[in-house]
Amino acid sequence: MVVRPTLELEAEITRELARLLAPTWKRLDAAFAFTVSDEAAQVILSDNQRAVPARPSARVVELLREHRHRSAGVGDGPWWRFLVSLTNTGEATIDYDDGSDPFPDDHLFPAAAYQADLQTYPRRTLPVWLAAYVGHQGRQVRTPKMAFTQAQADFAAGVTAISTAAVLPPFPLMWARWAAISAAFVAANSQWGPRITAGVGWFEGSKRSGATLHRLPGGRAVLSGGVWNAAELDAAYNRGAALPLLYRGAPDWVADPVLSPRAANGLLSFCYWWDGNAWYQGESPDPTAVGIALPGIWTSKITAEMITQALGTKGNVGISNLVSAAETHQVTRPLLMRGLGGDAFETHDAYYQLVLAGVASSVSAQSD
Repeated sequence: MVVRPTLELEAEITRELARLLAPTWKRLDAAFAFTVSDEAAQVILSDNQRAVPARPSARVVELLREHRHRSAGVGDGPWWRFLVSLTNTGEATIDYDDGSDPFPDDHLFPAAAYQADLQTYPRRTLPVWLAAYVGHQGRQVRTPKMAFTQAQADFAAGVTAISTAAVLPPFPLMWARWAAISAAFVAANSQWGPRITAGVGWFEGSKRSGATLHRLPGGRAVLSGGVWNAAELDAAYNRGAALPLLYRGAPDWVADPVLSPRAANGLLSFCYWWDGNAWYQGESPDPTAVGIALPGIWTSKITAEMITQALGTKGNVGISNLVSAAETHQVTRPLLMRGLGGDAFETHDAYYQLVLAGVASSVSAQSD
């Protein structure tokens, strides 16, 4: 078979897809995900009032397979997804998804599909998330049984954890600051920022880094998460380096139920645990290196600054007082309202974050 230039193929693909527009639709948006073994397509036709799914023709699929094969000779392997938008006025936009960001769930195939594709079209590197998806093989999983076995083995071998010294704030202060920031983002009705419940705080940053903070009985805690495209994960999955031993020296209560979900996907890049007195770690980086994955819990001042940013207001004494009150478990509704600086915020929802975290005053609502 003679492989035609990709531009010619693109023109034919758009012509074939444009047939679906006639006679009543104004726009077509399509996304095609292909590997050598699995394929998925989503085609949507729309006008100013309606949007309906459509099925691409067998000819379109055939052309896309040929285009993908041809594109393998350009760059580091063929595209993973082919994205196209057309209008009934003849405008066409085509883009290729190289996997820099995770694929939508309905376009994410089993790992075996990507492994088969890599056999046919070898690549120098993969995006870290995809390399982990294909090759993590459960190496960061730590079930309670595994945690017990590994903790026993570490003890027998004299392996101990490393103290983080004073790098991280003590857990009680970290928890209180996490709660205060969570309340501020909830008050501002923001989809971003951390959130908290009675037993866990979580944070997902806008750049895909994030963490969970689990509160355990006995004053203990586990802080774990991942920095997006962490260098140590890139080295492990793309260059064959050893994964860091994040749980080295960890006690048996550091296990999957209190670890970030990233561990199940091989994307955990740090793990620290609080034994009631101090923070410890295995082969995690220095906590200052993972700041992008954490909310502003480092100092009271940084916490106040993050709250100010979330609220979109100028800093005031009320915000500093709110942070101090959270750290001493003495936040009241009036104090929260003074910190927020107005009635334009979701005060009740924000206060509930503080109640769940246990940093609200024990004074009854009637006394407020």
